[in-house]
Amino acid sequence: MEISVVAGNITQQESPAIVVGMLQGVTDPAGALGEVDQALDGAITSLIEDGEIKGNRGELTLLHTLGKLPSKRVVVAGLGYSDSVSINTVRALAASVGRLLRSKGVTQFVSVVLGTGEGGMGESESAQAVVEGAELGLYRFDKHKTDQSSPQVREITLIAADDSKIANIESGVNRGRIIADAVNLCRSMANEPPNFMTPTMMAENALDVATSTGIEIEVLDRPQMAELGMGALLGVAQGSDEPPKLIVLRYHGDPNNEENNLGIVGKGITFDSGGLDLKSAAGMLEMKSDMAGGASIIGAMKAIAQLKPKVNVIGIVPATENMPGGKAQRPSDVVKAMNGKTIEIGNTDAEGRLVLADGVAYARSLGITKIVDVATLTGAVVVALGNLASGIFGNDQNWIDTVIQSGESVGERLWQLPTFDEYKDQYKSDIADINNTGGRGAGATIGALIIGEFADGAQWAHLDIAGTNRTSSVDGFNPKGATGAPVRTLVALAESQSSE
Repeated sequence: MEISVVAGNITQQESPAIVVGMLQGVTDPAGALGEVDQALDGAITSLIEDGEIKGNRGELTLLHTLGKLPSKRVVVAGLGYSDSVSINTVRALAASVGRLLRSKGVTQFVSVVLGTGEGGMGESESAQAVVEGAELGLYRFDKHKTDQSSPQVREITLIAADDSKIANIESGVNRGRIIADAVNLCRSMANEPPNFMTPTMMAENALDVATSTGIEIEVLDRPQMAELGMGALLGVAQGSDEPPKLIVLRYHGDPNNEENNLGIVGKGITFDSGGLDLKSAAGMLEMKSDMAGGASIIGAMKAIAQLKPKVNVIGIVPATENMPGGKAQRPSDVVKAMNGKTIEIGNTDAEGRLVLADGVAYARSLGITKIVDVATLTGAVVVALGNLASGIFGNDQNWIDTVIQSGESVGERLWQLPTFDEYKDQYKSDIADINNTGGRGAGATIGALIIGEFADGAQWAHLDIAGTNRTSSVDGFNPKGATGAPVRTLVALAESQSSE
């Protein structure tokens, strides 16, 4: 999609459609809304008086200009009350506007920068939200459909009040495009069928990111993992014919200060059958996206490389299938992770914590002192939080708070759940250091704590995105399918650690 910025008057734009915003409670349209109203002989004022346009958050009203303006249509987009306008409000509104106009066959439209000045938002921040909303809301995963004839919005023009505003708006546009592109990469990877997103193909996606951005990449194969002692990861992988991959992306944003580092580690189970503890048929239907955590790491690294925060970031994705092949690991097997800790297999379907054990241990072996791991780890977190927030756990409250604040800054909710030491009794093993399961109670906490056993003194936080990585219907700027969570949080976190 092409997005441009020009200075001008919205009423003078020749386009299939123009878009203006309206706050809730407005009775006398002013600004761009007032100019459009005047050109339409007071039509908007009349609709306000009749109660048909209220400016409620997310309300869209489509008017035909009937030759009174160079544009054919006007969309009045409701922002809600001024004190409640936020980045997420504007994102969701821009997404809805884009989908409405696409449904009318519109492929190009002109818009004011929605939200500017409302809720304390400046031109750059508002423009970023508009672009993110449009790019994210208009995303479709249809590459495997033979009919590609459905209309696409190909061009959006944002109007600046005057030339002095253009630079700020363009800055927001550029940032919005970088972040939306990273989120959509994560979405596309997680939406791919499992025969199109094997561990090898995940590594190829990471290579594309490295090639396009100039960051370093290393992909470890089975023999290299064995040499490093990654028995937990290889135990999961041994039931599949697909070779596992450990994907490592390195961004050197502060090369003269190695202690200024961040490690982001993502679960890359490209298909989860449950192993010998086989899932039900219904339980397997969405298991192609059990690699969404890993995809979020690759997407975030792409954006981080372009935004260039002054911090060293390593992205690590342990990628494999979890299959019930003849060589698959068995319940009651014992495996040894990279740091030497032994794990009894209580359930082969608790595999995410196994691959992340070696992923987190590998990050520590590289000297990483601040770690966040991301995984579609447990159904228990969905029971606890639904799909409105990801669960967050950790071993350092300041670090947990930093990650939560990073999420809040971009509109991604993280909710902290407890990690009391007493929970550790649930996953004790009679024959190994720990078990990979701990009973039904506090399932999300137990899964997190098992991963935390491998943080070895680093500040560590775990994000369980089992409830937030997908949506079953259109939801604001999220179309049905993969959401791309928590790419935006990871990018904001990296920027929060920048030494500049």
